[in-house]
Amino acid sequence: MLDFSKVRIVEGFPTPGIKFYDITTLLKDGDEYRKAINDMLENAKSIHPDVIVALEARGFFFAPTLAYLLGVPFVPIRKKGKLPAATYSEQYNLEYGTDVIEIHQDAIKDNQRILLLDDVLATGGTMSAAVKLMRHFHPASIDLMFLIELTALNGREKIKGCNIHSLVQI
Repeated sequence: MLDFSKVRIVEGFPTPGIKFYDITTLLKDGDEYRKAINDMLENAKSIHPDVIVALEARGFFFAPTLAYLLGVPFVPIRKKGKLPAATYSEQYNLEYGTDVIEIHQDAIKDNQRILLLDDVLATGGTMSAAVKLMRHFHPASIDLMFLIELTALNGREKIKGCNIHSLVQI
């Protein structure tokens, strides 16, 4: 089980009024990082994904390792302008502004079981945009996995219709 005390909470970052959950403190603790990977791996095994997709940047701390351990492809979702070939794009709202994410149009085959991963589920804006990107590929299923879910922010409301797995809910 993830030791939530290993996650640093930073008030007022990146803007006043935001509470940022900094997982770098967990990443620098080898034992806790390994526990988090192992917990995510056990959840991922029960999903049987064909592909693991993660959001830039903190999802990249976990997803490639899980993909490697499961022997499935890893696909990145990047911020606008970072991918070199034809992309699908989605704009979304953050607690403190807007942004755009993209995925290569040839990244995923139709009818695959997708495991979409990020570090924190907050308001659900980013993940909602990522789910919209996944729908371009006509997936057999979309499962979502988070290290931390901030339940008070009701992020699940924006991502209905997907199976949601969180290691820690606070």
